[in-house]
Amino acid sequence: MSNTTSTTAAPTTLRVQGMDCGGCERKVESALTRLSHVEHVSASSVTGSVRLTAPPGKTLQRAEIESTINALGYQVIDESVATPGAKESAPWWRTPKGRLVLVSGTLLALAWALKFAWPSLGTWPFVAATVVGLVPIVQRAGQALKMGNPFTIEMLMSIAALGALAINAAAEAAVVVFLFAVGEMLEGVAAAQARRSISALSKLTPSTARLLEQGEPREVAAASLVPGQRVQVRPGDRLPCDGNIIAGHSSIDESPVNGESVPREKAEGEAVFAGTVNLDGVLEVEVTRSAENNTIARVIQLVEEAQAAKAPVARFIDRFAFYYMPAVVGVALLVAVVPPLVSTMLWSESIYRALALLLIACPCALVISTPAAVAAGLSVGARHGLLMKGGAVLEQLGKLKRVALDKTGTLTAGTPAVTEVESLADDSSAADVLRLAAALEQGASHPLAIAISDYARQQMGEKIPTVQGARALAGQGVAGQVEGRELILVSPRYLQRFSQRSDEVEARIATLEAQGKSLAVLIEGERPLGLIALRDEPREDARRGLQALERLGVQAIMLSGDNARSVAVIAERLEIEAEGELMPEDKAQRVRQWQAQGLGPIGKVGDGINDAPALAAAEVGIAMGSGTDVALETADAALLKNRVSGIAEMIALSRVTMRNVKTNVALALGFKALFLVSTALGITGMWVAVMADTGATVLVTLNALHLLRYRFNDIGA
Repeated sequence: MSNTTSTTAAPTTLRVQGMDCGGCERKVESALTRLSHVEHVSASSVTGSVRLTAPPGKTLQRAEIESTINALGYQVIDESVATPGAKESAPWWRTPKGRLVLVSGTLLALAWALKFAWPSLGTWPFVAATVVGLVPIVQRAGQALKMGNPFTIEMLMSIAALGALAINAAAEAAVVVFLFAVGEMLEGVAAAQARRSISALSKLTPSTARLLEQGEPREVAAASLVPGQRVQVRPGDRLPCDGNIIAGHSSIDESPVNGESVPREKAEGEAVFAGTVNLDGVLEVEVTRSAENNTIARVIQLVEEAQAAKAPVARFIDRFAFYYMPAVVGVALLVAVVPPLVSTMLWSESIYRALALLLIACPCALVISTPAAVAAGLSVGARHGLLMKGGAVLEQLGKLKRVALDKTGTLTAGTPAVTEVESLADDSSAADVLRLAAALEQGASHPLAIAISDYARQQMGEKIPTVQGARALAGQGVAGQVEGRELILVSPRYLQRFSQRSDEVEARIATLEAQGKSLAVLIEGERPLGLIALRDEPREDARRGLQALERLGVQAIMLSGDNARSVAVIAERLEIEAEGELMPEDKAQRVRQWQAQGLGPIGKVGDGINDAPALAAAEVGIAMGSGTDVALETADAALLKNRVSGIAEMIALSRVTMRNVKTNVALALGFKALFLVSTALGITGMWVAVMADTGATVLVTLNALHLLRYRFNDIGA
């Protein structure tokens, strides 16, 4: 960092390394707010950034800001290092907090082993384990103290641990310090996980594009594309940009953007989006948005903003410590100093009482029992395929009032399946139609083709004939010769190009499409032979899962990118309120609208990349286990068994767990309040204090572990 003072126009955003928990955010905000040239500070551990605004007429002093942040133990990094694609982080065991957990945990285990093997060593092994784990905590407490913020969780832990050592409770001190280090490490892991989800989004857009110059393609960086340029997109390639088709027509897999399971046919003049996949035709596309403004970039921005907005809430102990720590330390000082001055009590006795009081003040029961209850709840969920990323998620799940569910891959299986095979000619049976259509679709990768081929194999085994001269009709269908017959299999959209008009056939097509089904029509010459209807069907437990949510008092609404007709059909079958034809930003906007209307907390369930912004915007995002990596990374929880009923199970489990936690907190604080008073009055001494505090810890821990006996039918899911 330069020694000269530089100025930066307000507002500005700095990337900060090492800031990975709610406590970190508050320390940074508290320290920077004290600077005269800073009016407003917003720190986010999720995005690893600090946004600052200067007062009117002043400018931000970059050097002083960096110096303040560095003094807190964090580091301002160059903006180029923090691009979405570069947000990679080391495994937890290679981070400073991870190494501290491993070292202090090993020393704690060794101390217990030495206690039983060589009792003559006394408490020294526990003292060593405490000191090793306490050094970085004391350092951070000192750094915050220098910045004018003495009321931190680190300061509370330092006083509690040192007080425990002073009254020969080294084993308890070592356990508390180790558990605190574990909590700090887990918060860092959660923040790194959030940053990785944004990195995964950035990988959707290809790094290169085929830029057309004077009709000849030249490979360039996709990030260099500007509006007005033209690119060539070959079959199988991802679109490198948002744009309009200038030449060509093809099927486009838009599931990364809108989640629709069936590819859409695109022709000249129609819009295409970055990150979608061109399936079967060569396209010439005119760029309409630059790389930083394309669809994927906007999705990344939405996810970053939403994740920053829901940065981890301040931990209960940290909030409690703001009032609890100075009060306890003040009372301990009074107990140590006042009695000898106003009575005949000996100083040794008053100091003894003060140290016993500090021991009771150590938040052992709170630190141990609450994570134990949460861990038990998470364990029960994991055994049943319900993955929740931490206690904050588990707590929030029970508060949900409304859940928005995606259609494709969430309420439905996510892949089209054949529902009807019909003959349209007197000399052709439904079995003939299926056999001939399957022959044409052999080897094709289109989802409808795969569904037809799979269904034919189930019905006919290996009796599917071979096709000769197979060829793709780009964006329209396939053609070829089967058993000497020239056949075409096309979408009804292009039926008029290849077949004679028939009111009866068109009426049947209209009826099936009104039911939300996709169709393929088999044609020989100009005569329709038959049709095959396909639809993405609801999951077997979809209706049962929605009914379970209703019993819990949670409203379910379907938000889908699929066409309105298909959405309406599925919604009617599942008896659920629904909206269709929504882009990713539309889904996220719906969630924000509900939150603004006070209808939250809101849960969002989805399986696709297109769900990522809404998953991040909701208080709790839940991904289907079969979903994309991006959805799983972005979401707070996942249904590993792909059961819709798992949503209600998560919510019910959360409510039971949080009732357990509240009971534990009441027990821990009740014991602490009782013995704080009795110790201050001299009724109970150090040994009783140790036994009371340890007993409270054991009691609430056993209560927490009682959760492991619960079954989902016990908790009403």
